[in-house]
Amino acid sequence: MANGAEAVETVGEDFSDAVLTDQVWEGRTFEHCDFTDADLRGLKTSGCVFTECTFTGTDLGGSEHRATAFRSCRFDRADLHRSTMDGSSLLGSSFAGCRFRSWVLRETDLTLAGLGGADLRGADLRGIRFREANLNESDLRRCDLRGADLTGARLLGTRLEEADLRDARIDADGLVQARLRGARVDTTTALAFAAAHGLTVDTEHF
Repeated sequence: MANGAEAVETVGEDFSDAVLTDQVWEGRTFEHCDFTDADLRGLKTSGCVFTECTFTGTDLGGSEHRATAFRSCRFDRADLHRSTMDGSSLLGSSFAGCRFRSWVLRETDLTLAGLGGADLRGADLRGIRFREANLNESDLRRCDLRGADLTGARLLGTRLEEADLRDARIDADGLVQARLRGARVDTTTALAFAAAHGLTVDTEHF
């Protein structure tokens, strides 16, 4: 495994238990690769693509990913503590039993991602795209979700207490199914919440 100088395509390779700390990968492509229990702490990727790769038990602590795509990858029990996704995509990827604390997301696409039961309390999720993502039973208490796109997201039992949802896009089903006590919303969402709960709002007083 060389550093970023080799912009190569890797298909079906087994990196289980590999120690690949502090490497720099640029423009690399990985497809159907297995990183189970690999040590990827401090890894830096730029313009890389991972397609249907497995990250079971992988340690990605402190890793940084810029303009990198993880397409339909599996992150089971992965450690994402203090890792950063900047301008990246996690389209269709699934996460189970992962460590997310201090996970940094900037301009990242989580469309169709599976994040059911994820603990993301207090995370800065401004402007993040969660379109049609599974967020059932996830803990998003006190998250900053200003401008986030939750269109079509599954929010059954999702904890959004004290979250900041101003300018966020969220469907009527989500407003009914999520737990929103103490959440901060704008007027548009407040009216949508009322309508979703069967209330008739006199808009003349707004």
